Amino acid sequence: MDKVLVIDFGAQYAQLIARRVRECHVYSEIVPHDTPVAALADMRPSGIILSGGPKSVYEPGAPSVDPRLFDLGVPVLGICYGQQAMAQALGGEVGHTGIAEFGKTDLRVSEPNAVLFVEAPTEQTVWMSHNDAVVRPPQGFVATASTTACPVAAFEDRERGLYGVQFHVEVSHTPKGLDLLKNFLYEACDLLPSWTMTSIIETATEQVRSMVGGERVVCALSGGVDSSVAAALVHRAVGDQLTCVFVDHGLLRAGEGEQVEETFSRHLKMNLIHVKASDRFLDKLAGVTDPERKRKIIGETFIRIFEEVARDEVEGARFLVQGTLYPDVIESGTKDAARIKSHHNVGGLPEDMRFELVEPLRNLFKDEVRRVGEELGLPEEIVWRQPFPGPGLAVRIIGDVTLERLEMLRAADAIVLEEMKRADLLRDIWQSFAVLPAVRSVGVMGDERTYGHPIVLRAVTSDDAMTADWARLPYDLLERVSNRVVNEVPGVNRVVYDITSKPPGTIEWE
Repeated sequence: MDKVLVIDFGAQYAQLIARRVRECHVYSEIVPHDTPVAALADMRPSGIILSGGPKSVYEPGAPSVDPRLFDLGVPVLGICYGQQAMAQALGGEVGHTGIAEFGKTDLRVSEPNAVLFVEAPTEQTVWMSHNDAVVRPPQGFVATASTTACPVAAFEDRERGLYGVQFHVEVSHTPKGLDLLKNFLYEACDLLPSWTMTSIIETATEQVRSMVGGERVVCALSGGVDSSVAAALVHRAVGDQLTCVFVDHGLLRAGEGEQVEETFSRHLKMNLIHVKASDRFLDKLAGVTDPERKRKIIGETFIRIFEEVARDEVEGARFLVQGTLYPDVIESGTKDAARIKSHHNVGGLPEDMRFELVEPLRNLFKDEVRRVGEELGLPEEIVWRQPFPGPGLAVRIIGDVTLERLEMLRAADAIVLEEMKRADLLRDIWQSFAVLPAVRSVGVMGDERTYGHPIVLRAVTSDDAMTADWARLPYDLLERVSNRVVNEVPGVNRVVYDITSKPPGTIEWE
């Protein structure tokens, strides 16, 4: 399979570049900047992209490029820091121009026939973020574009297939950036846009069949996006060899347990063991208020139940399906990719469970997983499900977890999701949910004094959950949610809206 390697020089740039390459329907992988050239050659890339980074090429300890990389005979594109590192490695000069450029900048293309600028306007807006710049290109390179402060905003050595740009083609603030990236991929690398949902599914299906053979497979199904798509993909590959174990801890949102059973057992015809264990979890949680203890109890209880079912009901299963995604692989540096990780944030499966892992999504980003799920016929409610904590509503009850509080929170949360969906905001919001603090406040309903619980409404926007901002929801939506919750949920007499961003707060309350 054709692939483009994105060499990571730091910050957030590498993942974004890799995703943009995939948007062009070309497969990409991210590799560390210190990967030896021989190892890069062994990966047989069709193209290489040097990412941006937060440092100056002259800063002590700043990452550099081995000049032998440019002798591999593979087209290379340097972006921002990547262009500077390329220029420095090949004998060019990088220096301070005296004028930094940050933000939108006017670019003038001096060589309209340059590979990156094929059919591009000679004047366009680009996004800059730099203090240093290439002031003299290496021998054999031609400057192809400039800005007021940057005389070598782009260069190329067409004969060697080497290209560089000072600006960020991967960000949306460079309107023609994707076109320039496509020119590198299609013109310079001579690649075809063949990385499609169909090819992804077909390739993953064949890989799973080859790996599993005739052995039995078990999947710990949570109903979340990752485990659901992974299960659907493995089922497509091996059919009834797969058994899904859905441990229903009773801490899900309204109707989710039934939806999982309807989707996987009745609609997709999978072997599904639905373990209804809410009483067992509630007994373990009785009187527990500390959030970390809650998480630990839920994790340990889940593991014990899964162990029991896997041992007694799926005897002889050799493989375990896991919804590992590409960001998980990147963040672990692939050093511990073979280790069973935490089951949707509730605790790791024990090491003595000697399963071999099946990870059909390990090369995909979250948005790609959602599209695969749609292609496999999973319902929108699962494919576009918002992130949900593994311990479920237990960590959205601030205090001890009781059946009464669970039902109260579940009803309020259902109203929040209904109104967000009605306002067509579910896909625009990272998370929107209700929180129930175990406190009471005075209210008035009719002529009666009430002493009921408040519900906290939380809605945030984010790209990756590392940072988040509170969502500026329309006032009429907030009013509808408040009126419905107070009127329809017994025991609630007040609704407040959390307008804390992350940092300083967190998305969840516990």
